Amino acid sequence: MEILDIDLALAQMSQLLEMAYNGTEIIITKNNQPMVKLVSLHPPQKRPPFFGTDKDVISIADDFDEPLEDFNDYL
Repeated sequence: MEILDIDLALAQMSQLLEMAYNGTEIIITKNNQPMVKLVSLHPPQKRPPFFGTDKDVISIADDFDEPLEDFNDYL
């Protein structure tokens, strides 16, 4: 969470809006009193982690790369 005085906030409003869009809560104060809170209406969706998502769902047999019995005639 960021807390800024209104004079500082006005000078960097575009940066603050970008930060708020990315999920940072920003409180703007005047005379050390909270005045406004900037938050995103639609926070960006986070992608689920790619690696490890199928842990304990998929398993590979120990003989995965062994020739199949049905193909013994061709070997």
